[in-house]
Amino acid sequence: MARPLVLSNGELHVGLNNYGLVHDFYYPYVGMENHSFGGSTRHRVGVYVDNQLSWLDDEGAWKFTFRYPHKALIGHTMARNESLGILLEIDDFVDAQLNAFIRNIHVINLRDTSRTVRLFTHQAFAIGDSRSNTDTAQYLPDSDSILHYRGRRAFIVSGVHNNQPFDQHSIGLFGIEGHEGTYRDADDGELSNGSVEHGRVDSTLRFSLEIDGHSSQRVHYWIAAGISTREALYTDKQIRSQGVGTRLHQTAEWWKQWLQPALTIADKLDAAYRDTFLHSTMIIKAHTDKRGAVIASTDSSMLKYSRDAYGYCWPRDGAYVLWPLIRMGYTEEPHRFFEFCRRGLHPSGYLMQKYMADGGLGASWHSYVHDGVTAPPIQQDETALVLFVFSQFYETHHDPTLLRDFYGSMVKPMATFLNEHIEETTGLPKPSYDLWEEVFLTTTYTTSVVYAALLAAADLADAAGDSDSSVRWRATADDMFTAAHKHLYNEARRSFYKGIIVKDGQIIKNDTIDSSSIFGAFMFGLFPTGSNELTSAVETFETVFANENGKIGYPRYENDNYHRVDESSNGNWWFITTLWYAQYYLETSQTERAAEILQWTRQLATAAGGLSEQVNIHDNSLISPNPLVWSQAEYISTLLDTITEKTHYE
Repeated sequence: MARPLVLSNGELHVGLNNYGLVHDFYYPYVGMENHSFGGSTRHRVGVYVDNQLSWLDDEGAWKFTFRYPHKALIGHTMARNESLGILLEIDDFVDAQLNAFIRNIHVINLRDTSRTVRLFTHQAFAIGDSRSNTDTAQYLPDSDSILHYRGRRAFIVSGVHNNQPFDQHSIGLFGIEGHEGTYRDADDGELSNGSVEHGRVDSTLRFSLEIDGHSSQRVHYWIAAGISTREALYTDKQIRSQGVGTRLHQTAEWWKQWLQPALTIADKLDAAYRDTFLHSTMIIKAHTDKRGAVIASTDSSMLKYSRDAYGYCWPRDGAYVLWPLIRMGYTEEPHRFFEFCRRGLHPSGYLMQKYMADGGLGASWHSYVHDGVTAPPIQQDETALVLFVFSQFYETHHDPTLLRDFYGSMVKPMATFLNEHIEETTGLPKPSYDLWEEVFLTTTYTTSVVYAALLAAADLADAAGDSDSSVRWRATADDMFTAAHKHLYNEARRSFYKGIIVKDGQIIKNDTIDSSSIFGAFMFGLFPTGSNELTSAVETFETVFANENGKIGYPRYENDNYHRVDESSNGNWWFITTLWYAQYYLETSQTERAAEILQWTRQLATAAGGLSEQVNIHDNSLISPNPLVWSQAEYISTLLDTITEKTHYE
């Protein structure tokens, strides 16, 4: 299930599902410690009127629309129930300065008679991703709130209607000992007012509203988060004293200021793309933790089908995601990301596959042993791309403090590793896991990024006055360029090899047509634009996938099994790979083809601008995590390419 709306301030991150309900609730790191990960722990909202109760997730009962209408990360949900004659208009936001999720709920009576409407909000936490059933929920009469806590995580739940608190509440158990949850206590419109429970606990609040015909009332609801009860209560107090309206206005103003660089760029774009451009930019910001990690996706719905989700920082993904922000002039997010990477750098100078938001290593399926060869379980392109994008950051600003802070501690160790991690037989990078985390090879893509990274590092070394390193790294890059032209082009298929590997002195070649091989060779200048090799590789790619391409989209590579919906196809379409080709078409003045891809992408985005990882080749439905920030970033990068030039190494 997609997340139509994501809301965040870099510490508290909330994902709303297709029913407008809290499905993901991360704190105090984006993408880490999900205290409400769907299923029985999703929060509910219900309406009781005319002796009928309907929850927003009652199948088919409510019709929804979602959008970001305010040029701010403030979601607007409309939920309409014709049977009940009720319309809910909800403005949702995570406060820009306070760790609080706030809902401004506008309850509209669509009938022409006065009615008593009872609004129920249900909270179900598993604090700290815990299954230990050691949470506590308590009613706090002095603050008219419910406290949920476990250890150093505390959440204060409260709200007001006409400056009055909720009039009933319920606290109990869910998912254990035969208890479904306190939301069932609302079946008759009344709650039991329990005061405490521990274990696997939940709570429900009731707000009673008297609404005239064709009129409305508002309920202000919030969850204040803290690493202690005292901290959460202090945030709750600030919301009460200032009012939800003030907090909403200040959050909107914060986003207005943050968006200024993007707004300046948006004015130069075709008007049809401005909203999705801004939405994509805000979605990227929403997935960026204050301590630097860029989380691939906070959509936890994959946990229903897989062992793990995408709540990690892949250094590669983070670099690609921040590249368009760097091009727009943002500084804080890239700087913190590079600090994050520097902290996670292995003493040997490389980055691992992925990290948790607090800097800890993420789960991995990569081995240290590969057909008897011992090698670090890494994707070498991640180290190289972070180094390359850092050079783009420096070239944008020429801030000497960047060299002071990062050259000796990050740039030089990375470049030294890349310079030494060379396969003697070929002169290419030693094998590592490929971009897609599946095969252990020296890929064309990784070679392309390493080549560009070494050239970029040489430029940085010149700027830092380290001429010896500059000469050494540039020489290695030059040799790699020559070796790539010798080993990586497949004359028979008129394309690039996916990769090669040396076994028992023999070079084994993988001739799979892979989009990343072509993109890498093009974007990082390993094979110059207009060269026979690159031109023929693109033609081959288009021919191989033309029959099932249908309209626009492209898969990653031949016979891609990942979430494939049709075994007879080459695989699902990916926004990332398809947008890569739009970037190539723009570079080669094939603007109409690029425009077709951009239009296709915009039309498939959710109403709030979200892009998934993949697209169903038959019905264009969105597959896998949504939003995926790398998809959003490639969309932004492609739009930027329509009005600006991206740096290439050719």
